[in-house]
Amino acid sequence: MKLLPYLLAGTVLLTSTSAQALNYCGELKNHYGPLDYRKRGQVNLEIVEGAHFTPEVEAGIKGNTSYLGGDIDYTLRAIPNHVRALATLAMVSLRDKQVKVPATKWPVECYFNRAIRFAPDDAAVRATYGNYLLALGKTNEAVTMFTSAVELQPEDPTINYNTGLAYLRKKEYDKARLYAKKAYELGFPLPGLKNKLVEAGKWEEPAQ
Repeated sequence: MKLLPYLLAGTVLLTSTSAQALNYCGELKNHYGPLDYRKRGQVNLEIVEGAHFTPEVEAGIKGNTSYLGGDIDYTLRAIPNHVRALATLAMVSLRDKQVKVPATKWPVECYFNRAIRFAPDDAAVRATYGNYLLALGKTNEAVTMFTSAVELQPEDPTINYNTGLAYLRKKEYDKARLYAKKAYELGFPLPGLKNKLVEAGKWEEPAQ
């Protein structure tokens, strides 16, 4: 799960299931769906993806049936926890420095709010939101999102790695090292987090 190297200010966190968030971000009821992205093979996600989440849409190049934002919006209203579509929406928002992508119905945070309301036990949604928050410079909020993701899926190497990166950003080196070691024990291949901890003098090799 690649971290997005952009910075954008001004978003409002709406991660709760409060009435305020519901009113602001809309009900989940949709004319098609909502479908659970994790149930591929059990429900027909392809009918939505084939029309609205083509490779060009996923790459943030252009829309297929309408504007780029319109196709992403349709995908996420039909499949609220479609993590690839959430990642694309976040990427486009950060790339274009827009809190609300043109032709979408709500600001980016609402689509994450809707995904969490729809699938509160989906660790991938929370980890993807953590990446977005970290890219915005909202480190404390990112840490909260990553730690909730790792609680849901403690054996996921990428989630552990990105949780470590978030703690590193806060200079909480003990926690960053803890999650880094877990990620590497689980087979995460990239040495970046370890290298940063070594540079900070906060990495300890296990005793032989």
